[in-house]
Amino acid sequence: MSIITLTSDWSTSDFYVGAVKGKILSRCSTTQIIDISHKIQSFNTTQAAFVVRNAYPNFPAGTIHLLFINTEPSPEKPCLAVKANGHIFIGTDNGVFSLIVGESAEKIIKLPLINSNSYSALDIFCDASAKLANGADITELGIEVNAFHERMKFRPTIENQTLTGSVIYLDSYMNAITNISRDLFIKISQSRNFEIYVQSKHYKITRISENYNEVPVGELLALFNSVDLLEIAINNGNVARLLNLDTNSTVRIEFKDKNN
Repeated sequence: MSIITLTSDWSTSDFYVGAVKGKILSRCSTTQIIDISHKIQSFNTTQAAFVVRNAYPNFPAGTIHLLFINTEPSPEKPCLAVKANGHIFIGTDNGVFSLIVGESAEKIIKLPLINSNSYSALDIFCDASAKLANGADITELGIEVNAFHERMKFRPTIENQTLTGSVIYLDSYMNAITNISRDLFIKISQSRNFEIYVQSKHYKITRISENYNEVPVGELLALFNSVDLLEIAINNGNVARLLNLDTNSTVRIEFKDKNN
């Protein structure tokens, strides 16, 4: 049985999700269709990439992932099927593939346009995924190309004793997930004391917690989450609202000399 996942910025109040599932199942009735998320902000490919990048490794190899975010195709941004890390991703060449799979792509196939009076990407994605679910090889879907559009990743900066990152995602609890990884933190910290500043000097954290309940209710904390990224939260609180955080808000870590 083939597995197809759906990620979109549609919400579930529109008919699009149902239309996609119906189109796929009418061509391959044994397919299992899984919703990853339909609450991506409109046209926010960065948010979509974060969600899919951290979800897809948990699916079986061979899973097909449909990315319905900012999907209207054009000659400059065609629809693509990308094979990487044992999975296949179908979406529009808007930079989302570079954020999900980076340089891991094994095959990149440009999908043919389908004449449609409605949402053309819907027909293109459903046609390609149904063919794959019915046993077609990715190379049968279209013309192989060499690359997809690259989208610049925002990486933390290191200067003197300071590591500066940014918020890249707000989860459903409005915890702020940053682009600072556990590995980078360990490499730079070298077991030194540190102070984490969120937005400004006014909000300071001086230790990494293992879980949310290590601090009293309502207190600010930092921890490395399940995908090993630094997360800023308030125990039983909404850190994004209380600290006025959004994606791209600054999180700065200042490391102390070892004799301090």
